Amino acid sequence: VVTGGNSGIGLAMAREFSRQGAKVAIFGRDAETLREADTSLIGESMSIQGDVRSLNDLETLFRQTQEHFGAIDIVVANAGGATMQPFLEVTEDTFDDQSDVNFKGVFFTLQKAVPLMNDGGTAIIVSSSANCRAAPGMSVYGSAKAAVRSLARTLTQELAPRNIRVNVLTPGPVMTAAYSRTGLSEDQITDFQAEQASQIPLNRIGQPDEIAAAALFLASSDSSFVAGAELVVDGGMTQV
Repeated sequence: VVTGGNSGIGLAMAREFSRQGAKVAIFGRDAETLREADTSLIGESMSIQGDVRSLNDLETLFRQTQEHFGAIDIVVANAGGATMQPFLEVTEDTFDDQSDVNFKGVFFTLQKAVPLMNDGGTAIIVSSSANCRAAPGMSVYGSAKAAVRSLARTLTQELAPRNIRVNVLTPGPVMTAAYSRTGLSEDQITDFQAEQASQIPLNRIGQPDEIAAAALFLASSDSSFVAGAELVVDGGMTQV
């Protein structure tokens, strides 16, 4: 199961899992992009429309997935998004929107998923390099992404008796349509991307397929002794 699997990093991960023979369920808010994403997957797949901020929608996601595929092996809590806004301009509504998508949505995605998961399954939480690196205008987003990093540590302890591994995948800047949802103009986005690339030792922004390859590692038996960890895929931006 991949939340936010209808575009960007989530779609890249869904495609990679599909190529490796997994049966994939993708979840997202937009019906049209969900249908398009579903048709691009190899093998057996399904798409379910809903919002991670709605517990009823999450219950529907996992009920339908279980009915269609049976017990769940891998859950990727990927759905999220950033809105850039100066700290002093953040309202309660914009705070709730950001925290509900990036923290509440992750928390309850996993809470609804775990009872339906096989023992020995894998949960991957997608965070962001903003969880440890200050980014002006992203106070709520960065805080929420730090919160899910903390959540993974607690869940690693709580789910260890069932051998369910919980890990965090932390991308740096990645070339997706998410930039268009930040509230910046096209010129501002271009400038922002150039500034980000200049801060990355590899001197470029990442591609969704590179994040998907890292997710495949965390989802597979190749990472069987990796739990509670954070795999950072950011071209070195936060590491040097």
